Amino acid sequence: MPTHVSAARPTYPGVYVEELPSTTRTVSAVTTSVTAFVGHTRRGPLDEPVRVTGFTEFERLFGGLGPRSAVAHAVHQYFTNGGGTAVIVRVAKAGSGTTARTALASTEDHSEHPVLEVYAREPGRWGNALRIAVDHGTRRHGPRDHDPLHHGGHHDSHDHDETFDLRVYDARGNVRESFTGLSADPDHDRHAPTVIDAGSRLIRVEAVGEGRPDPSGTVSKPFGHHLPDLAVDLTVKIGEVEREFTLYDPDRDGEAPRTLAELALLLERKLRALPDAPGRHAYAGAEVTVSGRRLRVVAGSTDPRDVVRFLGECANDLGLEASVNPPVFPLKGGEDSEAPGPQDLIGSEAGRTGIQALRGVADVNLLTLPELAAYDSVDDMVTVVSAAQRLCAERRVLLLVDAPARWADADAARAGLAAFDAVRGDHAALYFPHLRLTDPLTGRLRSFPPSGAVAGVIARTDAERGVWKAPAGTGARLLGVQALTVDLTDRETGLLNPLGVNCLRTLPLAGPLVWGARTLAGADTLDSEWGHVPVRRLALHVEESLHRGLQWVVFEPNDENLWQQIRLSASAYLHTLFRQGAFKGSTPREAYFVKCDHETTTAEDIANGVVNVLVGIAPVRPAEFVIVRIQQTSGQAALWPAEGAP
Repeated sequence: MPTHVSAARPTYPGVYVEELPSTTRTVSAVTTSVTAFVGHTRRGPLDEPVRVTGFTEFERLFGGLGPRSAVAHAVHQYFTNGGGTAVIVRVAKAGSGTTARTALASTEDHSEHPVLEVYAREPGRWGNALRIAVDHGTRRHGPRDHDPLHHGGHHDSHDHDETFDLRVYDARGNVRESFTGLSADPDHDRHAPTVIDAGSRLIRVEAVGEGRPDPSGTVSKPFGHHLPDLAVDLTVKIGEVEREFTLYDPDRDGEAPRTLAELALLLERKLRALPDAPGRHAYAGAEVTVSGRRLRVVAGSTDPRDVVRFLGECANDLGLEASVNPPVFPLKGGEDSEAPGPQDLIGSEAGRTGIQALRGVADVNLLTLPELAAYDSVDDMVTVVSAAQRLCAERRVLLLVDAPARWADADAARAGLAAFDAVRGDHAALYFPHLRLTDPLTGRLRSFPPSGAVAGVIARTDAERGVWKAPAGTGARLLGVQALTVDLTDRETGLLNPLGVNCLRTLPLAGPLVWGARTLAGADTLDSEWGHVPVRRLALHVEESLHRGLQWVVFEPNDENLWQQIRLSASAYLHTLFRQGAFKGSTPREAYFVKCDHETTTAEDIANGVVNVLVGIAPVRPAEFVIVRIQQTSGQAALWPAEGAP
């Protein structure tokens, strides 16, 4: 028994109350339906598991739906059908795909040389839509106190500052990321490659030279202590659209600008008043800002062709065109990776690539590989399933296998099942046929492998009923599914179900739903105790919960006191499951047992540092066959259900 030293010192006759820490260790239930999706996506980190909790987050990190991404559609169907958390591993064919990039140059020493190489974070065409804007610590129309013309000609500190700001735009002109106060100096605490690589989900940066990159847009020469004559006619050209205007008209513009900030406001107002090309926003959204003693003019669009150019002698006198750059620097050259082959999906355990990347991820319960169904070679498909099953057995995961797309009817499925005899394990379940639903990209009906939707149904069933409930039946509706590629009959289902194939059916009033809950080891001829999906998943759930909940046992004294605590912790956890209906039996004694004593742990085990815990559970098996017998008695029909097969 644990000892306790009283913290209170009795000083008077009476009752003293103290709170003691509990000596009981609890076993907490782990997750049951977190699903891993491994395969091709439009973008995202390669061979890196990423956890997402909704399709919006998947779109942001992995590019959303794509015509060549079965994984993206499977994830969409998973969340549509009730999925809560997914782990995505993007895999690509080795050596395929290129990364979009651009070079930012510097002309501060009057000789152009590259300073920064900007790359999209991952390979793919998606990076070609990114745009980079740079400015040199620009202050947007700051107050007069920051105007150099109000300090007797003293230069603003920004004019000598070597920092710069960098923004990342998407194809629609939206600012996706912004970084301020960056420096090209490796010793600076805001060194650009360090800051951007640590904080950006879109780009990475490499320093390839010295100095800061030139700003985007058109930058003037430095203005002197006093503004020059502004009552001049200017010609400006943005892209291919050329316009003329008067910079300052005393009759219309009122008092003349006295500061550089006031001049920036005037020039911006004049540019925005000029007519745009149809459907364009280059003039209407133009911005003029002050940077030190210079003006910086940027077109109001993120089209790299919309370069602002001031033409003519008057513009030259004002110094409005010292350096001319596009409003943004586009990334180019990105090419999508090819879909992964069998070996790419299997990956390397040492390199943690492909499905092997899941070895370092906790709380994964289901695994789907939606691309396998489209393989031309069934042998390649079986090879990947075999490797995935081995991983699932080690990690306590259930693999959801899509039937090959070429199985066009029940006869083809029966004939093709022989190819899966080599992988008839109890850590995988096969689902047939495929789904027919509207493709969000085209608005047309299209066939999809069912594993993503089935994983969502499993997650929904776990949340509503528990992991011990078979994810099948009239409550296991496939939401968003309009039809199935094969309309199975009762007879055809009766031929496939005993072979360990989980059929998807369309029933009157109920619609498309899951109508099977067997593992690949669930064929009648195999007579496996793990032949049913809920039984297998309940056992995995119990194993993983006890595995984590008993970690505290390591290095504890291996004696009766320890064994008693183990029995208490494990029994309390199993009793909670019993009360929730996970086990059969009317009493705890009939539902489960925990044995940890001198019989399970011998003296030799103790000498070797081993403690053995024997746990037994009586899982509830699904009622696949409900038989109703009718007997005619005295002109009345008496109905009662007979005992069904397991």
